[in-house]
Amino acid sequence: MQVQISTRHGHLSDATRQDIAAKAEKLLRIFDRITAIELTIDLENADSPRVDGKLSAEHKHDFVAHDRSGSMAASVDAVIHRLEQQLRKYKEKVLERHRQPDARRQSTEEQTNSTNP
Repeated sequence: MQVQISTRHGHLSDATRQDIAAKAEKLLRIFDRITAIELTIDLENADSPRVDGKLSAEHKHDFVAHDRSGSMAASVDAVIHRLEQQLRKYKEKVLERHRQPDARRQSTEEQTNSTNP
């Protein structure tokens, strides 16, 4: 898995980049099929930096999160948390689909039966 951290209108120290990468890598604990994480930190407004996050998983699934708050650390934490929520929801959806293999067929049958009185 690749973690790419880029900045606009400023620079981050190596220690800060490593801390952010460590936080992003914790997402692997939730979903191990992550292929890449891209974080873009916009430091144009020092009072409210914007963080954009894009997470790519296997089978062409992309998850996106944005945040702008009073500090860069808070924005990064919020973006990581939102990506984590999206991953948990997606993982639960996939697991539920595998638990009930005929769920899609049954739901389409129910829909056709409810539309035909």
